[in-house]
Amino acid sequence: MSKVVVMDHPLIKHKIGIMRRKATSTKEFRDLVSEVAMLICYEATRELPLTDIEIDTPLVKTIAQEIEGKKLCIVPILRAGLHMADGILNLIPNAKVGHIGLYRNEETLEPVEYFCKLPVDASEREIFVVDPMLATGGSASAAITLLKEKGISKVHFLCLIAAPEGVQRLTQAHPDVDIFVGALDERLNEHGYILPGLGDAGDRIYGTK
Repeated sequence: MSKVVVMDHPLIKHKIGIMRRKATSTKEFRDLVSEVAMLICYEATRELPLTDIEIDTPLVKTIAQEIEGKKLCIVPILRAGLHMADGILNLIPNAKVGHIGLYRNEETLEPVEYFCKLPVDASEREIFVVDPMLATGGSASAAITLLKEKGISKVHFLCLIAAPEGVQRLTQAHPDVDIFVGALDERLNEHGYILPGLGDAGDRIYGTK
């Protein structure tokens, strides 16, 4: 079953509190998205497998450890996930990056793919799908379904803010995917926005509203 991890680190709580404020500027909001994403990723990578390797220090040979296998791939859901990816790359600069673009069909209200570009060896990597908001869970579920259809099995999902409805939908659709959440909020309103939330993350990141 999915493991749902809600962050309890004081720095994450402090930074999310600033992000929620209506008065927070676009630049500050953008910086905080990157910082919180990096901190969540630090927790989400805690159980990555390691392997022993022999290295030369300036003095002697010794055994060190490195992440086993083909390392990581970050897959932001466009557009708001891009700035989360930037923050994670500050922590893991050698990670590869894929992109998934989805839009909502206004008749069916279901997500529709319009773009997908992944590293050729994505199926050999630990995949971290990132999107600031897990509201209804539709986009996250669709993005992970798309990845699985391409033969990818090792998938994790990271978000800043989640609603219980989104967590429930994602865990039901993909019970094998672990979810790492900066803060779990109360509920969705009638328009599908998370309450108390922080507004539209994409608009606040890019200053488009």
